[in-house]
Amino acid sequence: MKVMTATEASRSFAVVLDEAERGETIVVTRGGKRIAVIGPAPTAPGRMVKAFLARAAETLDADFEADVVAAREAVDDEMRSAWPDV
Repeated sequence: MKVMTATEASRSFAVVLDEAERGETIVVTRGGKRIAVIGPAPTAPGRMVKAFLARAAETLDADFEADVVAAREAVDDEMRSAWPDV
């Protein structure tokens, strides 16, 4: 885990993102206090939810299925493209 001041992080934000992409966690401080943690984004939850829904398809009631469909339809195309399917 790397610690950087907010000033350092802002001056080299592309480097901070590159490090996070490689798996590094960066703690950002201001005035000696932790204010943020930047790290790799989780990738499994979408795949895990999809697998759960596939396994549970027979046991879920129609109301739950309708709620899921309504939630998916409520998400606009821009937001949907930000949530990978895998």
